[in-house]
Amino acid sequence: MHLIIPDSYESKLSVRETEEAIRYIRETFQNEFGKEMNLSRLSAPMFVEKKTGLNDNLNGIEKPVSFTMADMGDEQIEIVHSLAKWKRVALKRYGFGLHEGLYTNMNAIRKDEDLDNYHSAYVDQWDWEKVISKDERNLDTLQSTVKEIFKVIKHMEHEVWYKYPQSVHHLPDEIHFITTQELEDRYPDLSPDERENEIAKELGAVFVMKIGGALKSGERHDGRAPDYDDWDLNGDIIFWYEPLNRKLEVSSMGIRVDAESLKRQLKIAGAEDRLNLPYHQIVLNEEVPFTIGGGIGQSRLCMLLLGKAHVGEVQASIWPDEMIDKCESNGIHLL
Repeated sequence: MHLIIPDSYESKLSVRETEEAIRYIRETFQNEFGKEMNLSRLSAPMFVEKKTGLNDNLNGIEKPVSFTMADMGDEQIEIVHSLAKWKRVALKRYGFGLHEGLYTNMNAIRKDEDLDNYHSAYVDQWDWEKVISKDERNLDTLQSTVKEIFKVIKHMEHEVWYKYPQSVHHLPDEIHFITTQELEDRYPDLSPDERENEIAKELGAVFVMKIGGALKSGERHDGRAPDYDDWDLNGDIIFWYEPLNRKLEVSSMGIRVDAESLKRQLKIAGAEDRLNLPYHQIVLNEEVPFTIGGGIGQSRLCMLLLGKAHVGEVQASIWPDEMIDKCESNGIHLL
């Protein structure tokens, strides 16, 4: 069990006030985010058929929760890890045009997650996806989109401060950009996690770019599925989080693979057998639009803006008894 207990922690809001603030943040953010990014809200599935290849494979070792259905024979149905691939298909299916996009409330179960202050078996995020042109598959598009998202998050800080001035956690005024290779060059003796902590502490808010491929050292900064993000055009939005004295990631995003990057990354990952799956075939044949997309953690954003010590203060999930007892004895009330 990995648990950080901050010194003299005291929630500024009661449980009922916290629940009210959660609703306010979720409703307000998604409306402002949709307007700023030109995204329409769509309904989304909680589970998909395994044979489609639509589920997110994450690092390739996490097993999705799966089951069969009475009317589906022996077909394996999987609860989604995320909607990274489904969204791209939906943009084509529903006729979205250039620079139009969608967002959806994504609920998932990641049963292999290591539980701590930030991580839960229950994942709730805004999954979003937007159509871009082939010529826009570049760094400028990625960074300008990150700045748009940061702008909305920063505006939400002001909204929360106006409504809950005693509880808001203040954020830096700008976001910076750095690649995983630049981080390795800068902190060669630190682990990837330690590098992110150091740069987040120094800069306040940072977008760490190019996640998934090997660095000069031969090691990867972090795992990333080979068949949705282009590893040269992706990254994570990370904040320095004083309540826990460490970094907090609120979003993973990127420009999605085209045929060339899909084949290259699947070869590196030793997963070329996926090329025969329906989703991968339509990417290879350019039958889906070029897109940029990602996920923004709903509970993580609430935690960030309200200065909470544990994600369980802003979402209802399941935790080990030892964690529940230790949190309760230190003023951390898990929902």
